[in-house]
Amino acid sequence: MARLYFRYGSMGSSKTANALMVAYNYEEKGQRALLAKPALDDRDGAGIMASRIGISRPCISVERLVAMGDDEVRAFDCVIVDEAQFCTKDQVARLTDIVDDCDVPVICYGLRTDFRREPFEGSLWLMAWADVIEEVKTVCWCGRAATCVARLGADGKIVYEGSQVQLGGNDSYVSVCRRHHKQGILWKSDMPHP
Repeated sequence: MARLYFRYGSMGSSKTANALMVAYNYEEKGQRALLAKPALDDRDGAGIMASRIGISRPCISVERLVAMGDDEVRAFDCVIVDEAQFCTKDQVARLTDIVDDCDVPVICYGLRTDFRREPFEGSLWLMAWADVIEEVKTVCWCGRAATCVARLGADGKIVYEGSQVQLGGNDSYVSVCRRHHKQGILWKSDMPHP
């Protein structure tokens, strides 16, 4: 029985690397994996799913995926969606149709919340509708679970205002625990001295 999975984690938790490994595992068993990500995320080029550790694979856009007919989707043994936080409610609804009507598992990877600790549209609906929700963990500099994404301003400090979507990597974002996100502390060296 197919299921809809949402594997969320903060930036740097190896979500994309995990997605690419899952695709490899399916293909190693002679099965077909369809990789997709929202067209909005073109940091690595259109049609490329790339991890920071240097592995990448071609993929299609989520927009193309949701437009595919059921028979076309059934040609695959699984669907893997990266950057799923950028999906719309309608796109997530179509992912549930792929699971329920096509009996094809869909494994989504993405952020749960933005730099303000507010949910993304895609993540909100995946949290509501996924059959399985799993955290891909990473740690803050202090050793606690890094559950928040901090956006860096031009001065290198945390910003708390701005548009929800601003594509970027290590140059723009740092994962920290909730406590240090609230305090605006990105590194041990930022800690106040007694």
